[in-house]
Amino acid sequence: MKKQLIIYGSRYGSAKRYAERLAEMTGLEAVEYKEGKDLGDYDRIIYLGSLYAGGVTGLKQTAGRMTPKQELIVATVGLADPTDAANVAHIRQSIKSQIPAHFYDESKLFHLRGAIDYTKLNLKYRLMMSLLIKKVAKLPEEQQNAETRAMLETYGKQVDFVDFTTLQPLADFIKE
Repeated sequence: MKKQLIIYGSRYGSAKRYAERLAEMTGLEAVEYKEGKDLGDYDRIIYLGSLYAGGVTGLKQTAGRMTPKQELIVATVGLADPTDAANVAHIRQSIKSQIPAHFYDESKLFHLRGAIDYTKLNLKYRLMMSLLIKKVAKLPEEQQNAETRAMLETYGKQVDFVDFTTLQPLADFIKE
């Protein structure tokens, strides 16, 4: 049986919530990527990371601590609808740029919806989002994708799309 570990990278809590629930469902340990846990003893790393500014929080750092013999499963957590093909393609391109090719080619990828509360964003991210929203709002509707529409619909609000039932395919894969 494979020795597995759940690692998460979360800025505002959604990825952490998913990781903790997945740990309950599978009986595996869940740790934050910043803890720097030794990964050498594990055959498989299950990484849950929040999508921010075109990247998956902590994924690059975690993959950099893994050996080519280890298996990586990635679950992203973001606001945009993970059933939208264009959104998934964009997310996969982001993942591809963050991890070595052998991990990307062999990884199983999952996509989950997260949450945001604009009142909890730090100043840097509030300013960044404000500028991004102004830019995105000027795009003609036919040039907007699922991610930009989600930003426009949720900007300035508190929204929570976290759905623990969407973890079941990942939990089933882990248990195989």
